[in-house]
Amino acid sequence: MDTSKGSADNSAEPETGSETETGTEPPGRTGSAGPERSGWRRWAMDTRPLRRPAYRRLWSSTIVTAVGSQLTAVAVPKQIYDITGSSAWVGYASFAGLLPLVVFALWGGAIADSMDRRRLLLITNTGIAVTSLLFWIQAVTGLESVAVLMVLLAVQQAFFGLNSPARQASIARLVPKDELAAANALGSTVMQTGLVAGPLLAGALIPVAGLAELYLIDALALCATVWAVYRLPALPPLTTIAATAGRAGLRGIAEGFRYISLNQVLLLSFLADIIAMVFGMPRALFPQLAAETYAPYGEGLALGLLFAAIPIGAVLGGLLSGTFSRARRHGLMVIAAVVAWGVAITGFGLSANLWVAVVFLAAAGVADMVSMVFRGAILLSAVTDELRGRMQGVFTVVVAGGPRLADVLHGTAGSALGARTAVVGGGLLVVLTMLVLAATMPALRRYSGSA
Repeated sequence: MDTSKGSADNSAEPETGSETETGTEPPGRTGSAGPERSGWRRWAMDTRPLRRPAYRRLWSSTIVTAVGSQLTAVAVPKQIYDITGSSAWVGYASFAGLLPLVVFALWGGAIADSMDRRRLLLITNTGIAVTSLLFWIQAVTGLESVAVLMVLLAVQQAFFGLNSPARQASIARLVPKDELAAANALGSTVMQTGLVAGPLLAGALIPVAGLAELYLIDALALCATVWAVYRLPALPPLTTIAATAGRAGLRGIAEGFRYISLNQVLLLSFLADIIAMVFGMPRALFPQLAAETYAPYGEGLALGLLFAAIPIGAVLGGLLSGTFSRARRHGLMVIAAVVAWGVAITGFGLSANLWVAVVFLAAAGVADMVSMVFRGAILLSAVTDELRGRMQGVFTVVVAGGPRLADVLHGTAGSALGARTAVVGGGLLVVLTMLVLAATMPALRRYSGSA
């Protein structure tokens, strides 16, 4: 890699610390926080990691692509529905992308621990961009093949599975330990903003530009990501080549799972997310609630607000992350956030008024943001660099798989018991289960990010 680009940045910003620009492990110092912030700045987003040129490049690349990826996420199901006229096929396509995501996220985590992560990011981001270009080609040629769409979706999810562990594992090499929570808040806020802005932009563009152009915009946005990754410092394994042998195979993946089973804090952080998402994510019931409980407000309006409320709350939590990102008791923050999520979901289920329901869902989004920030910080700080890729692979599987299991659980419970009963029951189950887990397994609540 041409390191002269990084050197130029360091000469302009000498205070950022050369170790984070060259890709070596940053020390776990706590002195980079700077002077205590006062007034409104104490509440605003903690932007300290953006002073690090390498992290700033990685983060800035997500600003455009977070929105662009959502254009494709809207375009694929829309195109499949236009071809088939069946929501079932839309569901089948979503499931078709799950298996490649799971398999390649686990494998990608192992690969990220055995090769230069910058190189892996270049390969996978290029693959995702090419896939988006192929989506565009099939759309403009009028192919109208569900099979082709499902194959392209599976390939895209495979590349994403390979990309995500390397991307997340790289953060700990670009910022010092005491800024990990702030870095996670910055990244999560951008992604949640994309979840809100992307679908809204897609809805505005489809009538004007057409469906095919959404794929093309996503492909062009990914070019910015490839350029930003190209300008990152090299991120090779910190151990010798001999020590990395075998990491990228099944044995390396098995070692990752063995490490999780022996590290109680990591295991409990994964379990906390599973509890929150599987028991407490009610999105499968949004259409039923919009058609039944909130029909007087207008079914379309109600459905849009229900789907947008949680991401909007998460964005709000990110913008105000200065209120919590400097907390040291990372484990306790995860527990509090999951309990708050359960309480907010319970309140949502009890709300017959749409606007009250939206407020509760937005509060749940804030809690989800706090949970994401500190679970991510635990994952990066409690694991050595040679295992971070594999841990991030498991993290990707948990984050992607939990809501899908929740869709099945809540959809079944909602049909049998009624939507609001299923939501309230799930929220209460989250609170009860998390409190029992925290009381009986003290390792998580005792974990400190400064440890």
